[in-house]
Amino acid sequence: MRSNAGLATELRFAVMRLRRRLFRERHPDNDLSVSSMAVLYALNRQGDLTVGALAGREQVQPPSMTRTVTALADAELVERRPHPSDGRQVVVRITDEGRAVVAADVTRRDRWLSKRLADLTPEERDVLRRAAPILQRLAEAD
Repeated sequence: MRSNAGLATELRFAVMRLRRRLFRERHPDNDLSVSSMAVLYALNRQGDLTVGALAGREQVQPPSMTRTVTALADAELVERRPHPSDGRQVVVRITDEGRAVVAADVTRRDRWLSKRLADLTPEERDVLRRAAPILQRLAEAD
């Protein structure tokens, strides 16, 4: 039986390699940074968010997130709007162009991963199906 430390090492290594592999499968027209894509994914999934909420979600400082949002706004992938009740804040919304970037990225990466999953046995796919929510919980843990 593996120790938790040994399992941690194996999982970390496997998840990092899979992340790198999926990163290489990005849409060829997509030259956005990982942090920019993370912002687009968050806005696409969760709806409008403040710069502060995005910074907290991505675990970066607000000035860093402001630079990312500015670059995305300059590319017309997001738009900034005044906060409805707090004039000191800005709400960030994904544009249709931003949604198209996310959709193209998701399609390409999911296609690659689906092909790889088809090569696995039904039992292996079942293990991954059961592991996915556990990995998600680990990713969201403090």
